[in-house]
Parts: sequence; structure tokens; C-alpha cells
Amino acid sequence: MTFVYLKQLPHKTIIIMIIGLDIGTSSTKAVAFDLEGNVLAIHSISYPILNPLEGHYEQDPEVIYRACIDSIARVMIELQDLNKMLQPMCISVSSAMHGLIAVDKLGKPLTNCIIWADRRSEDIAVELKANEKGSLLYQQTGTPIHPMSVLCKLMWIRSYDEKVFVQSHKFIGIKEFLFYRLFGVYLVDHSIASATGLFDIHQLVWSDLALNVAGISAEQLSTPVPVDHVSRLLDPGIAVSMHIPEDTLFVIGGSDGCLANLGVGAVKPGVASVTVGTSGAIRVTNPLPNPEKKQRLFSYLLRPNEYIIGGAVNNGGILRNWFRDTFSYELVENIQDKDPDVLLNEMIDSIDPGSEGLIFLPYLTGERAPHWNSNAKGVYFGIQLQHTKAHFARAMMEGMLFAIYSVGIALEENTGPIHKIYASGGLARSQNLVQMLADIFNKPVFIKNTVESSAWGAALIGMEALGIECKQSDMADNAEKFYMPSGENHAVYLRNFEQFQRLYHKLEDEF
Repeated sequence: MTFVYLKQLPHKTIIIMIIGLDIGTSSTKAVAFDLEGNVLAIHSISYPILNPLEGHYEQDPEVIYRACIDSIARVMIELQDLNKMLQPMCISVSSAMHGLIAVDKLGKPLTNCIIWADRRSEDIAVELKANEKGSLLYQQTGTPIHPMSVLCKLMWIRSYDEKVFVQSHKFIGIKEFLFYRLFGVYLVDHSIASATGLFDIHQLVWSDLALNVAGISAEQLSTPVPVDHVSRLLDPGIAVSMHIPEDTLFVIGGSDGCLANLGVGAVKPGVASVTVGTSGAIRVTNPLPNPEKKQRLFSYLLRPNEYIIGGAVNNGGILRNWFRDTFSYELVENIQDKDPDVLLNEMIDSIDPGSEGLIFLPYLTGERAPHWNSNAKGVYFGIQLQHTKAHFARAMMEGMLFAIYSVGIALEENTGPIHKIYASGGLARSQNLVQMLADIFNKPVFIKNTVESSAWGAALIGMEALGIECKQSDMADNAEKFYMPSGENHAVYLRNFEQFQRLYHKLEDEF
């Protein structure tokens, strides 16, 4: 169904659209969509990950807040430059999961935002996972026991930063920080809450067991609300800074992973979404939560009777950036206008699938699914004289996708066969990487016309919140590109993957 909201004025056209605000690990981007999903304008603002101590990964919440305000403002200015009067029907928000900020009674941060990659609570997570409470918590919350979880981070603060723990009025995530600044209340959507390890995904309330283990009360957390919860902006100063009307509606939205599934249309049985940004993930949609006995997968709530089941890997695009920055820049010092990313693609394409037996375990920042081992390390195995830098580059990319494939296998064991995959994130911009994905999984991979899947998923939630029907066509009919697998390449990859799995288990104790 097509919706057109236009009002003719003497010199300008009022165009009504929706902005999806996607707060990610490496950047925040604002994307203006029309009501058919076409991108009208996009602006992204990057920021650093802070590493004050080994295993500590943080970001400055004030920097991210400013990126949210400025990215929306830049999109509005860009659209106004087109001689159009623009009015967002709403701004709907997606954000990364597992962040923790301690704030005082005035909402002032007492800590940076401790992000998903943080490993400071390793020992706490290992001990909790090994006892009966850990198993009960996983079954109740759907979140694996791991240093990424807000639960383990809270336990660490209570044990090692007592002063901050005692002074804290609330423990919140980055989207909650944004909404408090905009509206003066602490709200968290069910989707983000269900990834904290503190939320009962069956009863949709904070878990008494988790609260007891963390040593906090429900009053120290935000109020959980559905993903379509609407707030109206009433602060004229903030509205002016974003170049939006004072009474603009904000829809709280969900987590980036859940919204990526919605955004690409991976909402039916047998359909998976693979997203690779800084990290990576594969997910399917299920009508019921699915906490499994092996505790390999997460179960995050999107909407009632709609759970996103899957697993995230720590090492996605961060691997590519590491390899490029460490080993590739010197090759382009004397080549004008040569993009290092293009050069890296050329290196990878120059090597046959399988990298002549060179195998890479991609665990440079530990690992989440399916192993949930924050001590895992990166390893190149099988190095011989014929292996060049290009072999190492291709093996690096293959290892990253092998990690995602191992999660895919766990998914199929629990939720049934996967028939097709929708790819999004930075992955979707690399043809060689998408073809590798298709070949490794031996399944067709589809790319949507816009790869901004989380932002579009947020926009779709915004439409639902405002009562606007949006019928998405099947992705196969609405895909810009699709990639069919090569059975021959799959056979090569499968041999390497089987060794990849054996190597991990043989080296696990050494990690």
C-alpha cells in the first residue's frame, strides 16, 4: 500500500516522512525515509571506543548524545536544502544492546557507557554460569551469562567500584540516557530490556532473581514499555537544536538486532538475517522464546509473540579494519586515489576459496555465540611457504563467516532449517563477502534496496505506533541483488570449517 502525504504551498512542498535513528557502536546515524522505505537523506557521526584498561571497553555517553542530536539536525538541514519543508511524523530509535551507564539523582553519568565488548566481569560471568542460578537466569531472561550482559557488569561494579554502586540512582543504557535528556523520564523498551539479563521475557517484568543476584531494586532500573511507546517532545530548545517541530513524536523503538530482522523482512520461519557491522549476528524470528539447554543462543523480545532467536559474534567488521589498518596501508602509500578497502577486496578476490588450507580463528576480542568464551584468542593455522598476505586476508574473512556459520548451525538445531538469508550492515556493501556468505551457508542471500535495516526497522515500528499500515513485499521480489551459492565452493569451505571447529575445541584450554 502506498501512502502519500503532500500539501502544496506557493513555493514549497511539505513532505511528511519518518526518521529512523540508529545508535550503534561505531556511529550514530539518522535516516529519513518516505513511507515506502526510500531513503531521503542520511547522516552518520562516528565516535571512538575507549579502552582505559585491558578488557575495559567504554564510550562517552555525552558524545553519543550529541551525535544523536547532530545527526538528526544534519538530516533535516540536508532535506531543507532541497527547497522542501519537512515534517517528521515521528523519530523512532534503534540502539545497540548491553550498554550500562550509572547515573546520579540528577541524571549525571557516574561512569562511561560500558559497552557489549567489555570483558571486565569475565570471572564473575564464569562463576555465575557454572552454578544453578546461572541456568535459571538464562531460562528466565533468554540472555546468555557472559561479560556482555548488564547483569554481570552490575555485579562487577558492586564488587569492584562500591563508591559508584552506592551513589548510583539509576542503571541505564544509552537509549535510556537519550530519552531522559529529551523527556525527563527513565524508559526502556522491552527489546533492549530483554538483552540485559535482568528482564523476565515470559512475564515482561524485571526478574526478581536477577535483581537479587545483581544486588539492586527494580526502582533503580527504567520503566519497561513496549517498542511502540510514544513520547512527545516539549522542550523548545532541544527541538531547535535538531531543526524539528517542538511537538515532534518520538517512538522508543527497539534494539538494533531485533529491528534489523524487521527491517529486512526476516520475520517468517526459515528466513534468517545476517548483520555484520563492528560485530556480527545471525537471527531468526520465532513466536516463542527458545532458551536452550546448551545456552548457545539468545532469545530477545521484539513484540508480543515475536522473539528474535540467534547469536552474536564479537568479531565482525572490526577484523577487517584491524587487518586493513595493520597490514594494508603501506601498499597504497604511493598509489593515488586507491581506497584501502578496495585494495583489500582485490587481495581477497585474488585467492581461491579455502585460502589453500590457511585457517583463521577470528577471536581477537574473545567470543560470544556459540561458545560464550571471553578468553578465546585469534589464531592462524596451517601457514606454509606459498601463503601470501592475500591468503591471510582471505582466511581472515572466511574465519569471520565460519564463526557466524557455527551460530547458524546451532540455530537450525533449535528453530528448524534456514532456507534463505537477508544480509545487511557493512557486509551488504561487499560483494565478495556476500558471495562467501552464500557459499559457506550454501543458501541464497538477498540484499535489500537499503542496507540501513535497523533504522528502517525502527521506522516501521514508528508507523505501527502511529497506526499507519505498511505492507512489505517479499524480499525476493524487493531485493536489489541476490547471490546464489556455489556447491563446489561450499564443499571446499565445509572441509575447512570442520577443521576450524576442531581447532577451537583443541585450543580451548590454552585460551
